[in-house]
Amino acid sequence: MACATCSNGSADACATHMLDVAEADHIETAFSRYAKQQPQCGFGTAGLCCRICLQGPCRIDPFGNGPQYGVCGADRDTIVARHLVRMMAAGTAAHSEHGRHIALALLHVGDHKLVDYDVHDDEKLHVVATRMGVETEGREQSAIVHDLAELTLDDYQNQDYDKPCHWLSASLPPPRLKKLNDLGLLPHNIDATISQSMSRTHMGCDADPGNLILGGLRVALADLNGEMLATELSDVLFGTPMPVASTANLGVLKRNAVNVAVNGHNPLLSEIICNVAADLHDEAVAAGAPDGINIVGVCCTGNELMMRHGVPLATNYLSQELPILTGALEAMVVDVQCVMPSLPRVAACFHTKIITTDKQNKITGATHIEFDEYRASEIAHEILRVAISNFKRRDQKRIDIPNIKQEALVGFSTEGIISALAKVNPQDPLQALVDNIANGNIQGIVLFAGCNNAKIKQDENYLVMAKSLAKRNVLVIATGCASGAFAKGGMMTSAATAQYAGEGLAGVLTAIGEAAGLGGALPPVLHMGACVDNSRGVALATALANKLKVDISDLPLVASAPEAMSEKAMAIGTWSVALGIPTHLGTVPPVVGSDTVTDLITNAAKAQLGGYFIVDTDPKRAADKLFAVIQERRAGLGLSTVALAPKPATFQLAQPRTASALLAS
Repeated sequence: MACATCSNGSADACATHMLDVAEADHIETAFSRYAKQQPQCGFGTAGLCCRICLQGPCRIDPFGNGPQYGVCGADRDTIVARHLVRMMAAGTAAHSEHGRHIALALLHVGDHKLVDYDVHDDEKLHVVATRMGVETEGREQSAIVHDLAELTLDDYQNQDYDKPCHWLSASLPPPRLKKLNDLGLLPHNIDATISQSMSRTHMGCDADPGNLILGGLRVALADLNGEMLATELSDVLFGTPMPVASTANLGVLKRNAVNVAVNGHNPLLSEIICNVAADLHDEAVAAGAPDGINIVGVCCTGNELMMRHGVPLATNYLSQELPILTGALEAMVVDVQCVMPSLPRVAACFHTKIITTDKQNKITGATHIEFDEYRASEIAHEILRVAISNFKRRDQKRIDIPNIKQEALVGFSTEGIISALAKVNPQDPLQALVDNIANGNIQGIVLFAGCNNAKIKQDENYLVMAKSLAKRNVLVIATGCASGAFAKGGMMTSAATAQYAGEGLAGVLTAIGEAAGLGGALPPVLHMGACVDNSRGVALATALANKLKVDISDLPLVASAPEAMSEKAMAIGTWSVALGIPTHLGTVPPVVGSDTVTDLITNAAKAQLGGYFIVDTDPKRAADKLFAVIQERRAGLGLSTVALAPKPATFQLAQPRTASALLAS
């Protein structure tokens, strides 16, 4: 049966089953809490509630019959714009703080201060350093690492307002850089841009909605800068993902193992936990778990481990409480971002330990074991021993692990995609992609990003839209909780290509997958990583734009966040628009109370930037709109907008150069 008090529920059969368990045991989850919140505040939904100062909260009557100004005199346009920019600034702070942790760790690796970390991809180190202008010829690895980290950290402290951040300057196509520079949108310093966004939205400061939205675009681009550096430096430290087989959904939990879930976003701890788990295998067996320790992922920390090591993914954001309800989870280890404060309350009904690890992110009721990069291995062992000792506290009668899991081929970093393409054209791997876009076998590309949102049936919009677009020969790439939705939904397999991809797309994916030795077609959805790895999609778009000598805004490329939820999602969507990418939101952002702001992020953005927001809560209609945009972009490039008879995807095989070397060239 479906959970009667869980509102929109989930498209995931595992989640539906566990929600029935929760209802029977009277355990609250995000799904039931959303139902209890109804009806939600209409003023807040429209963006017309202002709480910036203590004279409020002030609200604007959307129908014009009541107050039209706050106490200070701010009107609906100012209130909506300020709120939106503050959301972008908070999202940027989250991503950029993640990036800072990675950059500092890299710096300390270069200075030989972190014994538990090292450079795992020396080739990528040299490629990135060269792109960033760091001298590599004849230099020791540690010196290159140190200088790259120092240059990166300068993006957090540069005081020259007219000198754009290093990572954006080195990573975007020249036409887009010029456009953004001419509009004054390139940030000079991540921290300062966030601070300025908070300052200008303070009571009594910037009250012009147009100027505020320009500031929002600037801080959103600072978010992209933070994502770029976090992703690229993580690859240097932990290895660049390449295609790897994995599994997804709650069936990845094991009855006879110590199950440990890692949840959050920062890979610094989870990588070490993954590395040292084998050390404690015998201790787990001695505690009564014959299968040892089973590490599983939740949310984006799970995506990080999944794409680098094939670690199975238990679930994504909205259903992160549900692994606890299986009665088979010994510990959930959390770091930062998108972690529900409810986890200890749910865990109190079972034996599960919730372990927080970041000094800035604690939760009442959780066990706190503070992570320190200087003692990373020691702390990872301590955490795993807590989980092992907890295994004996299981109530065997309450164990209920759904027998559902999906195979998934994951790990398609930009280098991973180019490496696969290089098997069919080693000297010019992108040409295979370009040729099949030109001949219509691939109509375009869509990047699915974003979160889960309790306002929407979990995962459903992702699945409906991806199936609709893939059938029309659109290549789908995905990050974050979108990746989780597709992995759990069986969309990352060769079988899914045969079932859901159009004839042209299926032919291309089959030819590339077989040429790359992957045992069949590439999946119709390519897993590109965590939400911070949206920058991988930008890297792929930049490579295509540079090859074609066009701007990103000219490409048949669109983005979609069908279940957008977090402040990070607003920052991501906004920089996507700033790059010239039409971007769909499946949840209505808090802007509809202002026609001016709505026009700025749609019509005005399209005129100035080429990118714009498309808001539509109906997934079928949204897929149609995105496909229509792809057709417009194809026409702009002189490509046919009529569905052509798919051409055979045949390629000459040869020994390729490495993916990193191909990117460098």
